[in-house]
Amino acid sequence: MKSFKDHSIEMDEAFTQAQRNKAKATFKKNKSKIALGKKKASKRLASPEKLKTKANKKARDIVTDKILKGKSKSDLSFAARQGLEKQVDKKKGMIGKLSKKLLPSIKKADKEKLKKNKGGEE
Repeated sequence: MKSFKDHSIEMDEAFTQAQRNKAKATFKKNKSKIALGKKKASKRLASPEKLKTKANKKARDIVTDKILKGKSKSDLSFAARQGLEKQVDKKKGMIGKLSKKLLPSIKKADKEKLKKNKGGEE
């Protein structure tokens, strides 16, 4: 049986509408498994590669916000969002530097999350 990672689509470029619909169906089908995995993950420290991924995502969000200048991403049309993703992809160097800067704060937040989740049960 294929794992969830086998079903997921590579995030090298923006989703087409067909890919978006396929991902929606996959998430809907696996939502209970995903929820269980999130619950288990909340009780463990994230791996270094997961932390890097989180830092990268946060850096991408910051760059996106700078490009949008206060506008909401959800207000953009589908085509405009694809154009925005292309603009953000051009700023890979900036995203890399920013994610390295954000990594310590993300590690700290992960430890706080772990402390909060573990402390709540005892």
